[in-house]
Amino acid sequence: MHERLISSGNPPSAKVAPALWFIFAAQKLLVLEEGASVSIPLIVAPASLGLSPLRERYLGTLAGLDCYGAAVPEDGPIPPKMGFYGLRYLYGRLAEPHFTIALKAVHLLEWEETTRYCGRCGRKMAPAKEMNARECVGCGMVVFPRISPAVIVLVERDGQVLLARSTRFTADFYSVLAGFVEPGETLEDTVHREIEEEVGIKVKNVRYFSSQSWPFPDSLMIGFTAEYASGEIRIDKTEIVEAGWFDPDKLPTVPGKISIARRLIDWFVETRLQEKAPTAPPAERSYDPGE
Repeated sequence: MHERLISSGNPPSAKVAPALWFIFAAQKLLVLEEGASVSIPLIVAPASLGLSPLRERYLGTLAGLDCYGAAVPEDGPIPPKMGFYGLRYLYGRLAEPHFTIALKAVHLLEWEETTRYCGRCGRKMAPAKEMNARECVGCGMVVFPRISPAVIVLVERDGQVLLARSTRFTADFYSVLAGFVEPGETLEDTVHREIEEEVGIKVKNVRYFSSQSWPFPDSLMIGFTAEYASGEIRIDKTEIVEAGWFDPDKLPTVPGKISIARRLIDWFVETRLQEKAPTAPPAERSYDPGE
């Protein structure tokens, strides 16, 4: 089993020992490049690399090592033998425990950037004492890290899966349907509403699958499976540009393995083809170094 981060808001009194530093510039993570492998810098402080953080945050410990997150200017220097890369690109390249901490770090750093000032009185916010929050120095309002719940759903009909191409996709690939939870809704309400809004069909037998933190910038993706109930596909042409039913062995290009969308699709393929001869895995979207 992989080591897990022991979260803490109480940093050491002084930075004297090497620590794991998760340093971001415009949401790209700094990694040490050694041949084909990448790793998180183990340093005392970013200053040793010639970097000046705009913000930094203590995260906790991993296997006895302190862990920090930091944000640096996008136009700052790039230390020798290092590079800044997007988290989607680093998935599968960076050690799993470090990748998980990087997701947490970028989420918290983005949240701190967007909560520098109080939404009630406009005064500056500061780290709250003894809790993972920010507190207004003027009116005392306390703000906790924002987490935006969203559902993501695999819909099945007669052994086929519903996949769609979104207007938001920057590449030509298909995925399962997803959408944010609105005030007053249950997760199941959101499943039914989103699917009917986006493709015009009704579903039944909604079942929980799994969940995934998705800090781009602050989502929690809650995965479900569902069965087709009625209706014909009618895309909304606002969020969806194309949708259709696909056989498990004739899928279009699908998301990379970083996402819960791919886990849902892989589960569908494995369960529906388990009694057939193995087939080639579906084509998957590749990610550029900046993604």
